[in-house]
Amino acid sequence: MNLDNPIALGNTAKIYLSENKIVKVFNDFLPHNESKKEANKQKYAYSCGLPVPKVLDVSIINGKQAITMEYIKGESLGELLLKDKDQAESYLNTSVDMQLKVHSIIPDDFEPMHDKLYRQIEAVTTIGERQKLYLLKKLESFTFESKLCRGDFHLFNLLVADNEVVIIDWVDASAGDPRADVYRTYLLYSQFSTELAEVYLRLYCDKSGFRRSEVFQWAPVIAGARLSENVSTENSERLIAIINKHWQI
Repeated sequence: MNLDNPIALGNTAKIYLSENKIVKVFNDFLPHNESKKEANKQKYAYSCGLPVPKVLDVSIINGKQAITMEYIKGESLGELLLKDKDQAESYLNTSVDMQLKVHSIIPDDFEPMHDKLYRQIEAVTTIGERQKLYLLKKLESFTFESKLCRGDFHLFNLLVADNEVVIIDWVDASAGDPRADVYRTYLLYSQFSTELAEVYLRLYCDKSGFRRSEVFQWAPVIAGARLSENVSTENSERLIAIINKHWQI
């Protein structure tokens, strides 16, 4: 298959538009079954009735893993927010409604969030062993009913198409505590805007009945896992400060 220039670049893959389909081509450094794992997560979400792009094929294209899926034409809520920041609460409200739909699902045979977070924390090299042990013990202390969690839920992963909101990019989905998923979203927003993060958290807590303290108990664990991702736009010192704040209490 001949692919033109990508329409988007991510940390793990390049996204192409070809023959009115989206082709996600994975980078070489990923495990050999990465495309199949992600496709299975997206297929599961689709089977649950969630608005996600339909997976059409999992294949090897030009020697690289790839997923072909239906093309959803539209703008993300994040792009719409950048055009009209006065609508921030409205867009966040829409996103929270969608996140609650995801969290209402009790998944069968799905990657546990616990296992994913444990691997990530163990891989971190920028904190000491005592801090790492604290995070792992904290992770083990949580009890909850596992729900479907999107893992990297934010406005730029929600497309508006034909008056419907579609959730894209399911690579980070897992079965775990929605409160951890909510803190992850809060952490992502607070990197750029504390105000936006606080509005999001207020809306989610109002609609779900969760308390802020329930969400924030996950703060050091999620910050620690985030450190392992080595995202260029993330401030590692900020994450370490969150860990230390809780570790020293």
